[in-house]
Amino acid sequence: MAKKRNAERAERPSKEAIQRAKGIFKYLRPYRGMFVIGWVFLVLSASAGMVFPFLMGQLLGSGSSATPSMADSINAIDMSNVSTVVIALFCLFALQSIFSFFRVVIFTNVTENTLRDIRKDAFSRLVHMPMDFFNQNKVGELTSRVSADITQVQETLRTTIAEFFRQVFTIVLGIAILAFISWKLALIMLASVPVVAIVAVIFGRFIRKLSKEAQAETANSNSILEESLMGISNVKAFTNEMMLVRRFTTAIDYIRKLNVKSGLWRGAFVSFIIFCVFGAIVLVIWQGILMTQGPNPSLHSADFFSFIMYTIFMGAAISAIPDMYATIQKTIGATENLMSIIHQDGELELLKGELKPEISGAIQFKQVTFSYPQRNDIEVLKGIDLNVKKNQTIALVGSSGAGKSTIASLLLNYYPLTDGSIEYDGTNISEIDVRHLREHMAIVPQEVLLFAGSIRENILFGKENATEEEIIAAAKQANAWEFIQSFPEGLETAVGDRGVQLSGGQKQRIAIARAILKNPTILILDEATSALDSESEKLVQDALQSLMHNRTSIIIAHRLSTIRSADCIYVIEGGQIAESGKHDELIAQQGVYSKLVQLQTMEAHA
Repeated sequence: MAKKRNAERAERPSKEAIQRAKGIFKYLRPYRGMFVIGWVFLVLSASAGMVFPFLMGQLLGSGSSATPSMADSINAIDMSNVSTVVIALFCLFALQSIFSFFRVVIFTNVTENTLRDIRKDAFSRLVHMPMDFFNQNKVGELTSRVSADITQVQETLRTTIAEFFRQVFTIVLGIAILAFISWKLALIMLASVPVVAIVAVIFGRFIRKLSKEAQAETANSNSILEESLMGISNVKAFTNEMMLVRRFTTAIDYIRKLNVKSGLWRGAFVSFIIFCVFGAIVLVIWQGILMTQGPNPSLHSADFFSFIMYTIFMGAAISAIPDMYATIQKTIGATENLMSIIHQDGELELLKGELKPEISGAIQFKQVTFSYPQRNDIEVLKGIDLNVKKNQTIALVGSSGAGKSTIASLLLNYYPLTDGSIEYDGTNISEIDVRHLREHMAIVPQEVLLFAGSIRENILFGKENATEEEIIAAAKQANAWEFIQSFPEGLETAVGDRGVQLSGGQKQRIAIARAILKNPTILILDEATSALDSESEKLVQDALQSLMHNRTSIIIAHRLSTIRSADCIYVIEGGQIAESGKHDELIAQQGVYSKLVQLQTMEAHA
């Protein structure tokens, strides 16, 4: 399926790809002044380089006496004097070195500035994408787009485009000079150009398709790699190392196959170019030698040597173009991928709410129906009605898959509703600015994600500009300060990738500390203690009680013993509210909730 999808991507019309890739010019625009100066130095450098074959030809043929040459028109330099030509060559090299230095420095600066802006926009766009975007795209593939594709663009902007232009400039100017020296020899040389051009177009399109498909498959293999390393504990627990190695091997074998196939076609193209170009050179040399011989030669030997030098330069330029052309084709594909991310609508475009009302914590669900965008045929919620008052604590309980976590996602406006409405203090969620809404909310999930940094940085995620006193107060309130102080580096202790160096209870308390620091109006606890041992649960539960004080709290509970004091308990079954009420009321009803409590009590005593 992945290969089919990648193949479809690779077969997109080049016009569409180029149209999307043109988006990169928007990022070059702020640096266009510097970019133009770089091109000026590139032209100067290339022009200086084109004087070299002429001087070398005159130097090699300076010892011969024949008919007047084109050198006679250059009065500033006495071409019969070898020393003068050598000095001219060294002056030429000095000029070309200076031009090349400024060209490289300027293009590097423009490229790095441009790529910095692209990286920033790509990352900014990714973090603002709706949740459904991440349901459809693998993290590894997205990471590959932002890293591998930008690297491809970097190399092309920095050197390939400049070198490609340089070679084209060499060919065009070389043809003009060759025609001036000897139009007969120039016609022989140019006989191969139309053939090469036609073949270049055909080969270029085919190579681009293969390269695009290889890029897409590389992104797929990167996602396998990233997912395997992120879930390494599960991989080892299920001894599935070899299974993942096989999956990764299959992916990289397919990449190898595509790249080898691409290499075969590129090799055939290069071989064809070399045969045509150097075959033409042999014919030119043969014909040129005939023209310089005899009692009345039609070509001066010095001009003949210059012609040969220009021909060699053109041959080298033409043979270098296929690889550069293929690289540019790959870059068009990489740029298209990047621009498709940058130009895709994010939450800020999709969620049109602009109101910033006061959020006191009063929430109302009115006949909310919801299906995930990727599963429209399955209703996860079916006409949910909830009424949460300010500073009230409600609990959502029920079997796995009943829709409890989906309600939490809808509270945060992660997905659009299928039907019904959610209101905050009487204002429809669709009309509220999404950032304004989430600034008043905090969530403590079952599986806490800590970022690879220090404990301080992870707590500050709740409030970036918090003071040292506020951080310590939040850590104490979360029952985290004691274990933080036990580490030699205290708040500066590194938590490791995804917090692997901390226990489950420690991670939960760090998550609670950052929620306390945020001081939200509405708190969502998504089974925050279900994976903890009894001792850790007691510490975390105490911290949660402190956190829930004087704020609206929605608790998604697995352990029913933790929600006895909730103001209202909603039992969710099959996407609907089966029962609601306080703990004692629900026990008295002898319904679904009562059976769940009995079942957990029996499990606890077993």
